[in-house]
Amino acid sequence: MPSGAHYEQDIIAWANQQARWLRERRFDQLDLEHLAEEIEDVGKSEQRELANRMALLLAHLIKWAQQPERRGASWEITIRNQRRGILRRLEETPSLRPRLTEPQWWLGVWDDATAHAAQETGLADFPETCPWSAEQILDPLWFPTADHG
Repeated sequence: MPSGAHYEQDIIAWANQQARWLRERRFDQLDLEHLAEEIEDVGKSEQRELANRMALLLAHLIKWAQQPERRGASWEITIRNQRRGILRRLEETPSLRPRLTEPQWWLGVWDDATAHAAQETGLADFPETCPWSAEQILDPLWFPTADHG
């Protein structure tokens, strides 16, 4: 491994050094294996953020639909903030958009959302799959109702 900061000892110092060497075109000094891992992790991090935001949004939509008597400003604010965050993420990283068409991805996100909703509400009777379309979920004017989604 090249001399300098070590990945395992101080990742921040290592990352700063790698960036400096890239700018200086000192390619022979780069820690290519760890650089490749870190670049892959950036993509995974973006995917996790999208899934986490979507699960939180869905959990609040579930609560909105199933507990109309408890609806309040904080739920509405969370729903609106998550929608904005998701749409911003999709604008900044268009390669994430295909996730919204992947049934396996939706199953995982829905599972996380129902677990979150169950923990917060004590309810446990949720549909097996998300009953709403991605278009509905991300529509800033749409809110589900208990009787017809």
